[in-house]
Amino acid sequence: MGVGPEASGGAPSPHRRRRFDVRVVPHRRRSPFRLRDWRMRTKLATVLVIPSVAFLVLAGVQTHTLVGRTTALGDFAQQVGIGREIVAAVHQLQQERDRAAGELGELRRGGAGADRDAAIVMLKPLQAATDEALRDLRRAAAPLADADASWRVSYLEVLQAYDQVVYIRAAIPPAVLGSDTILSHYHRAVDALLRLLAEPSPGEERPALSDAVLRYVQLARVKELSSRVRAELYEAARAGRYGVEDQVLLTDLRAQQLTALGAFRVAATAEQIRRYDDTSADPAFLAAARLEEQSLPTGGVAPAVLPAPQWWAASEQRQELLRRVEASVLGDAVAQADEVSTSQLRTTLLVVGSVVTVLLVALLISVLVGRSIARSMRLLRGQALRIAQLELPDALDRLRTVSGGVPAIEVPPAVVRSLDEIGELAEAFVAVHRSAVNVAVEQATTRRNVNAMFVNLARRSQVLVERQLELLDELEREESDPDQLENLFKLDHLAARMRRNDDSLLVLAGTESTRRWNRPVGLRAMLLAASAEIEQYQRVRHGTVADLHVVGHAVGELVHILAELLENATSFSRPDTVVAVTARAEVAGAVIEITDRGLGMSPAALAGANAVLATPPAADVATVERMGLFVVSHLAARLGVEVRLDGGEDGLVARVRLPGGLLAPAPDRETPVPARMLAATAAGAPPAGELPVAGRPPVWVGPRPAVQRPVAGRPPVPPRQARSVPVRADDVLAPAGRPPASTGGGWWSREGPAPGPAPGTSPTPPAVPVTGGTNERGLPVRVPMAQLTANTRPARPEPSAVHQDPDPEAVAGMLSRFYSGVRRAEAEETTEIVMPPGGVRTEGRQR
Repeated sequence: MGVGPEASGGAPSPHRRRRFDVRVVPHRRRSPFRLRDWRMRTKLATVLVIPSVAFLVLAGVQTHTLVGRTTALGDFAQQVGIGREIVAAVHQLQQERDRAAGELGELRRGGAGADRDAAIVMLKPLQAATDEALRDLRRAAAPLADADASWRVSYLEVLQAYDQVVYIRAAIPPAVLGSDTILSHYHRAVDALLRLLAEPSPGEERPALSDAVLRYVQLARVKELSSRVRAELYEAARAGRYGVEDQVLLTDLRAQQLTALGAFRVAATAEQIRRYDDTSADPAFLAAARLEEQSLPTGGVAPAVLPAPQWWAASEQRQELLRRVEASVLGDAVAQADEVSTSQLRTTLLVVGSVVTVLLVALLISVLVGRSIARSMRLLRGQALRIAQLELPDALDRLRTVSGGVPAIEVPPAVVRSLDEIGELAEAFVAVHRSAVNVAVEQATTRRNVNAMFVNLARRSQVLVERQLELLDELEREESDPDQLENLFKLDHLAARMRRNDDSLLVLAGTESTRRWNRPVGLRAMLLAASAEIEQYQRVRHGTVADLHVVGHAVGELVHILAELLENATSFSRPDTVVAVTARAEVAGAVIEITDRGLGMSPAALAGANAVLATPPAADVATVERMGLFVVSHLAARLGVEVRLDGGEDGLVARVRLPGGLLAPAPDRETPVPARMLAATAAGAPPAGELPVAGRPPVWVGPRPAVQRPVAGRPPVPPRQARSVPVRADDVLAPAGRPPASTGGGWWSREGPAPGPAPGTSPTPPAVPVTGGTNERGLPVRVPMAQLTANTRPARPEPSAVHQDPDPEAVAGMLSRFYSGVRRAEAEETTEIVMPPGGVRTEGRQR
């Protein structure tokens, strides 16, 4: 963030990597009932699911209809197929019934016990055949247990009627019941089987299948009526006579037979009619028909009673022929039903397979398209977040912390290469990113030029301030008047503060300070040095300070931080209060606390100031208005020092937390007290911990010294003077073995005074030129004023063997000329400087 290039190294900061993983929080609450608030995946899923569900509903309805039709046709085919078992059971019941009718006629005529036994023996095989046929029917009907209700009802009626037949069989040998009563049970069972045979119904939409069922049902009725006629004639033949109602019943049966035969001919196909006609032309069929014609009454003549064995044989052959025709017609219906059922099943499977295939293909295509859109949107979102939270901030950080030439920022291409609107949007994001980087590069170039201007001006001003300080040192050594000496000390202190402003300007330009120490310095000495660089140094009170030392390379910047904080504390507190400074050691470093009893700050302003201290801002116009906070935040970030402002009882508490890496062991030899401080202490000035409070004049111990008049034969000796501090930070932090600051040397050198050049020679340039990196062509970039530190050291004059005091008359004349010039300047017309209406803002906080 606010660290230099060495700390960042061009690598993305970790907090941005974490921030890149955080989901973007919308500016308002997402509502599930607002369509535009849905996420893209939800919208795509909705677009895919709604048509798919509608298609599934329609396809399900169609499939259900087809499946219903297929099931109905399958049941119909099974019901038609079971007709074979039904007609077989009917045929066996007809055989048993017709034979039982003849045996009843024989027994009714007065048969003996032997005839009864013969009848039982004759009926036993027929009854066993009927039972076997019904068992076959039961086995065939078992799969149709879930058939439609009407078919099941008809089937239950068949079973009940057959149970009655089984029950009535025991009444045949004794002939205790009438023939009509016994035969009615057989008639009811046969009618129930014929109704079950006619039960299959394919529906109104399948008339061909309905006609097929009608054909074999009509033919079965023709066969049933023929069997009833046979039973009546066989009973009369065995009885040897016709009953009272036999002729009426025979006539009715023949009429019904002709009606059923006509219905069959109407419903039957030409092939089926041809087969019936061929069967009716068979000699056996014709023989039975001729015998039956003999039983018809003609011309008032009573019908003849047919011979029983002949009639049974002829009629049995005719019934067998009719059974064959019936089986062929039923076979045609079964084949037609199976074909239609199979075709419907094939159609249903084809439709269902087509629906499933179309649905799967549609879902696959929809998923592929939706996945492509979602993937493009996800990549575009990732690229936008990466640009907004990682790449662009990192590029801005690189351009903001650049010290040499402006590097080339590579803008990656769009991650979405499609030619649709999403691809165009990705290209637009890249274009915006490229434009932002170009603007940042232009701003970095402008900022670099402005910083270079700041550095040039600051270093020029530093050179002038250093020369001014050296001149003031010379004037202070030669001045003997205490009042003038005090004024010179104030001017000296003002120049030292001007130098600190130049250092602040270098920090504003992003350049490191040139004041360096190569040895650890005590924390107490650093606090004294920081106090010496502020205006109201008399109000600073040093409390308990831990015996700690700070590494040399951080001394200058840390003193600058403490000076800015002390300046703010003294500027924004009442003049009659003091600023307390304490320092204590901790496990991980040290903590310095600066407490004032001033105006304080509101919670919002305090939070804003702490935010500035925690995150160094970029240099702008607002920086100049609050340059103290800006300088402290940048220097603290450069050193890894934590600075925080907290509200105190009546003012503020500034806490400077030093990490353990900035602390060093004590040097081998202690730094001696500078000559200025020794002189001030010897003259009675209070030490640094007992500085006078503003609003009271400095305290002098003893009588105020005066200038001694010259004595004949001896030059005048000026009295030993001492100023009531200030001292400069250079004097406090002077290393061991170095002469006091008043003896020469510049603040940029902490190795001790360098010997001046010999008279008539130029200063020796540095062995390695100072450069600011290389430009695009690989050439070194010159740093303006970088070598002034080697060329601005004035040579110290050789100490004269005999010191001659200045002539008082010459000094008086010089001062007279100086005051006359001042009066002439005051008499000249002056220009009025208009100040801003809001007043001037101070360095630290507010107006």
